[in-house]
Amino acid sequence: MAAHGYTNLLPVQRKRSLDPGDSKEMVAARRRFLAAGHYESIADAVARALLAGLPTDASASCLDAGCGEGYYLRRLAAATGAGQSLAILGLDISKWAVLVAAKQDRRPNWVVGSNANLPVLTGTLDRVLCMFGFPVHAEFARVLKAGGELVQVDAGPGHLRELREIIYPRLKPGRTTEAPTPAGFRRLSTETLGFSCTLAGAEQIADLLTMTPHLYRASAEGRARAAALSALTLTVDVRLARFARDAA
Repeated sequence: MAAHGYTNLLPVQRKRSLDPGDSKEMVAARRRFLAAGHYESIADAVARALLAGLPTDASASCLDAGCGEGYYLRRLAAATGAGQSLAILGLDISKWAVLVAAKQDRRPNWVVGSNANLPVLTGTLDRVLCMFGFPVHAEFARVLKAGGELVQVDAGPGHLRELREIIYPRLKPGRTTEAPTPAGFRRLSTETLGFSCTLAGAEQIADLLTMTPHLYRASAEGRARAAALSALTLTVDVRLARFARDAA
């Protein structure tokens, strides 16, 4: 139990590196980028999807599996109805991300842990959220109640295309077909969220690059081209899928 208000449930023997997950720099960059409101409409759509079908006069529970610095859970808490009782758990493998999340809001329960071994009892959750993360569907199916729902958000083929065209010599063709429904679930719906986003200033562009895996995949020349920009208009293209846990 950390003094800052989170719990570390990632023992050394379950770590693949000394400091897994996002670094301090990545977490700080993502916090600044999200605080600027660039993905606000995504957060609102996620909150609507998670709250859909939940009773307004009973308690429910939600896990954000890969919560980062807690932006989407804070937006979810703000969207919860006055009479609703929603128990919220945020989990991330990065202790730096969970530390920042706990410092910003102590109402949710924040845990350092892995999606591969969720510290949650079997069949106890109403909702699981996985944002741009590493889904472990077998674990998600285990912890969800029968009929509970998984909301999964992934990048679409056009996501951040303009940035990728700058930092890479050529782009790999994006997947245009719908991802298969994971075992143990049935698909409820798939929603495409698409809009343009303009970044003003080299700092915002640097934050976006730093908070994504593209920072490490791009060449030095590609990163230098991005650093020389003073403004950039981007395509945001994400897929929001809702899956229901099978009763079996």
